[in-house]
Amino acid sequence: MLFEDTYLTIAEPGEGIFRDRGSKFLAFAYPIQSDGDIKPIIAKLKAEHPKANHHCYALRISPDRSVFRVNDDGEPSGTAGRPILNTLLSQNITNIAVVVVRYFGGTLLGVPGLINAYKVATEEVLKSVQIIEKTVNDVYQVSFNYLQMNDVMKLIKSENLNILEQQFDTDCLVKIEVRKSQVEKVMGLLHHIAGVKIMWVSTL
Repeated sequence: MLFEDTYLTIAEPGEGIFRDRGSKFLAFAYPIQSDGDIKPIIAKLKAEHPKANHHCYALRISPDRSVFRVNDDGEPSGTAGRPILNTLLSQNITNIAVVVVRYFGGTLLGVPGLINAYKVATEEVLKSVQIIEKTVNDVYQVSFNYLQMNDVMKLIKSENLNILEQQFDTDCLVKIEVRKSQVEKVMGLLHHIAGVKIMWVSTL
């Protein structure tokens, strides 16, 4: 197979903590779907931890793990967001945001100390969550005439496809999720049913 059609992500949010020379690093992990999800997360953590000195984060999204962002939030460049991201890279997790909230304890940790603290805090939070494997799925909209409904539904059932949306009238429409590795086969079978129109919607 030319591509992987599975990826690792987390099932639910989690928390971890690391302490070093008086500084406290609280790590929070969240499953996310887009980089827009980070804004409300940061706002919520800033409201919950108004006295914290830094709210640093890294996120990775998309099943091919190609989209990422890091933010040092005032820590020396490369000492916070990057070590968080590197930990996510080393564990090959995507569709995740990890925010580390730091309370400064009065002693400077230096660059190596900071890199280590953000890395360990991230490792701690990842120990607290369940890491799950998901398949990369394409979403297709299938339109067909009422008379074709039996054939289409039989195919959906036999290929074990997940229906995200459906409307049955004179003209029918279903939105289905198809695992990447099944796409070619499923599309081939659908094209054999007369009068079926297929449109790609998105990748999950």
